[in-house]
Amino acid sequence: MAQQNWKYIAITLLLVVGLQLFSQQQVITAGNQHELAEDERNTDAIRPTVVPSSLSFAGEPVPLHVPDVAERLDRELLVNSYLHATTLLGLKRMQRYEPEIRAILKENDIPEDFIYLALAESLFGQVTSPAGAAGFWQLMPDTARGYGLIVNSEVDERFHVRKATFAAIKYLKSAKNRFGSWTNAAASYNRGMGGLDRALEQQGVQSYYDLYLNDETSRYMFRILALKEILGNPQKYKFELPEGAGYQPLPTRTVKVTATIPNLADYALQQGTNYKTLRLYNPWIKDFALTVPQGKEFELKLPVQAN
Repeated sequence: MAQQNWKYIAITLLLVVGLQLFSQQQVITAGNQHELAEDERNTDAIRPTVVPSSLSFAGEPVPLHVPDVAERLDRELLVNSYLHATTLLGLKRMQRYEPEIRAILKENDIPEDFIYLALAESLFGQVTSPAGAAGFWQLMPDTARGYGLIVNSEVDERFHVRKATFAAIKYLKSAKNRFGSWTNAAASYNRGMGGLDRALEQQGVQSYYDLYLNDETSRYMFRILALKEILGNPQKYKFELPEGAGYQPLPTRTVKVTATIPNLADYALQQGTNYKTLRLYNPWIKDFALTVPQGKEFELKLPVQAN
């Protein structure tokens, strides 16, 4: 009987010790999980951006020693570096359109930084604003016509990348001659030459950075600068785009059209493609017909035909 009691006591002691060990293990496991969660939170922490020590636009220094200038840039760096989907989309689209636009700017003595103005305007999307501005460069209809673009019910050359870029170049050169700086010329692209001129005269200053402006124009140049900084240094801001992951330039062939095409859907099928693809390759086409005035011609981009 005494022997059985000792057995019960021994079993009870073993159970108590086992429960204690199990409890200690649970505490250790919970502690490790807590530490892991802390590490994960630290890895995913939202950190502030750091304003660069120096920055320029079109070769003109940005006065970052002025507190409000540095803070306005910081705001746009924060907004755009944490606007992940939009900024990454801009990076992907740059792969397709940047080479052509950059080459046109360079050939026409426009600083290549103006590619970021187009990005700020449209993110390289063929969009139309509520005010009616359209295309990569967001030109208004009358402004576009004034620079030689066709804008009617069948054709809207604000959506023609090359022609719209030349129109924007004409504006920028005129603005540079008027204001004397590329920064002011860029700001006037948003405010208008007349509007910027009045603001400079009224406030008695010569630089955009010294102006008190409405919120949209006040932020405008800093959005451009932020896009230049982020998209020009994507890895610094944790954006990674593997080689080939961006949208590549579309292989095309050019067809000159010297006579009216009454039915573009039929024409596209005859060319071995379809109307949807014709519109995608030529976003300046706006209808199912293409009227060609006598003595004029249009160039259509079509997919390269398979051998």
